[in-house]
Amino acid sequence: MDGIALIIGGGLFAVLLIAAMVMSGPDQSRSLKRRMKMIRQRTSKSNEDVLAAQMRRTIAQRLPGNQGKLVNLLPNPERLALRLRRTGKSWTLRNYMLTNIGIAVVVALLALTQGAPILLSLLAGIMLGFGLPHMYVGRLISKRLGKFTERFPDAIDLLVRGLRSGLPIAETLQAVSGEIPGPVGVEFKGVMERIKIGNSMDAALQESADTLGTPEFQFFCITLAIQRETGGNLAETLANLSEVLRKRAQMKLKIKAMSSEAKASAWIIGALPFIVFGLVAFTNPEYVAPFFPGSEQYDERVMIAGLGGMVWMAIGVGIMAKMINFEI
Repeated sequence: MDGIALIIGGGLFAVLLIAAMVMSGPDQSRSLKRRMKMIRQRTSKSNEDVLAAQMRRTIAQRLPGNQGKLVNLLPNPERLALRLRRTGKSWTLRNYMLTNIGIAVVVALLALTQGAPILLSLLAGIMLGFGLPHMYVGRLISKRLGKFTERFPDAIDLLVRGLRSGLPIAETLQAVSGEIPGPVGVEFKGVMERIKIGNSMDAALQESADTLGTPEFQFFCITLAIQRETGGNLAETLANLSEVLRKRAQMKLKIKAMSSEAKASAWIIGALPFIVFGLVAFTNPEYVAPFFPGSEQYDERVMIAGLGGMVWMAIGVGIMAKMINFEI
């Protein structure tokens, strides 16, 4: 039984490792962030504002609400804290880790009560306990960023109208924070609050840009920085930026429509083996009995073959995911 558990555990680990290797690779968003960082460094007089923002984030992360032994065990708590802030929720690292551990313990205990091996139960608990919250947080981030990107051009148009009417940039930002609902208004309110406590406008905007991590808001920050250095008509520049962002959103929708067929095919191909296995197990349990350790027909060779099939499926799904994901 221990040998079987080791085989199953090794197979699951291989699936996760291969999927991670396939899904990893050159990320265009990272290269875009590097180029934007270089532009900000060229257009900024000094890095004092950035260092001050980093110090404030470090102090905030050391508050009692975010501290604890569980947080100290994390390899990169700053990145996870940033990920939680992007959801727009008031979650702390401690609460997040306690949720992960709770789900992992419950899943492992349920697997043990069903007669699963100890090692397999632990692996299932770790995978689901840390995977499900990660997926849920990622879904919340994608949903919030989607809403922000959708309404952000409207916020820029409101800024353009305020500037053309003679209002200063600070008052137009205040108007956007009160007029635009959703994540856009929340982020601009945060910008205005940081400006009121003494931060410069560049530092306040850049802190929001680092939290959001969207190219659209980075473009906005860079546009303001360049205009402050070179001068010119800010209203006209922001109007052009709003048009560019709208065309960018239209291009994303076109790509989404063109790749929808491939995505549907990937979902069907990935889910079909599990659906067929469930139907066969429901209609003819004896046929799939060799897969279950508790049955008399159990065969280790069948389990190994099944794990090999899962490995190849993970490779195929990863390749298809890379083929249908496009970066603009």
